[in-house]
Amino acid sequence: MEEPMIEISDLSFQYPQQESEALSHLNLAVAAGEWLAVIGHNGSGKSTLAKLIDGLLIPKTGTIKIAGVQLTSSTLWNIRKNIGMVFQNPDNQFVGANVEEDVAFGLENQGVPRETMIKRVEAALTDVGMWDFAQHEPARLSGGQKQRVALAGVIALQPKIIIMDEATSMLDPEGRKEIIQLIQNLNKKNGFTVISITHDIEEASLAQRVVVIDDGLLVQDDKPAKVFQRGAALIESGLDIPFSEKLKNEIRNQGIDVPQEYLTEKGMVDWLCQFISKK
Repeated sequence: MEEPMIEISDLSFQYPQQESEALSHLNLAVAAGEWLAVIGHNGSGKSTLAKLIDGLLIPKTGTIKIAGVQLTSSTLWNIRKNIGMVFQNPDNQFVGANVEEDVAFGLENQGVPRETMIKRVEAALTDVGMWDFAQHEPARLSGGQKQRVALAGVIALQPKIIIMDEATSMLDPEGRKEIIQLIQNLNKKNGFTVISITHDIEEASLAQRVVVIDDGLLVQDDKPAKVFQRGAALIESGLDIPFSEKLKNEIRNQGIDVPQEYLTEKGMVDWLCQFISKK
């Protein structure tokens, strides 16, 4: 059996001056190349999990292994080379005078030779559709363009894991859709392991697997279809459900029999077309 890219065992963490643990005895394995979405209400512990995986916080108990290597103070810097993080506000990640310089910054810190760096920067910006903006100032870009540049800065480093920590939450619906599509393409093309920490249920529904965290506890770990079938329970936990599931519930409330299984938006459209054609 192939070793997980990320293996978390009995992980607990508690912030100072807080009575309860932010995460409690969490166990989780993520396969290489998998796209995992982590959802939960505000304060549930999902962003804490991302920071623990990247070594920004030190666990109270438990272990984290990245590509088979246990995360410790002595392995931290080597492990971080395998992890790229994209945060909620891309402005906090910009350091270069223009887009090209900004994407090159991380490579310079790693001592990548200039010839290799130039190729990687161009390839990364091309992958995210931003090569034509290489000489632009990051501050003058739109929100979606800024997030694309932040993502290019991460993929230029060629990590094994990309963690998206609420990376689409400040974007408008169109910008959010573009970034999600981009992540899908990069996941398929480059085989990145993707962890998406998100409030966006539509984004989570596109992942291969969804983990639900509630008050520091991992309460569900399953395929999106199984997770979103628990519509009422998710709402009680302070979460939303996909639009297709909301529509299905409204139709059910009108006394119409609807499929029990989870339907994507496309699946819902197909079912509605069939239902109407039978009338």
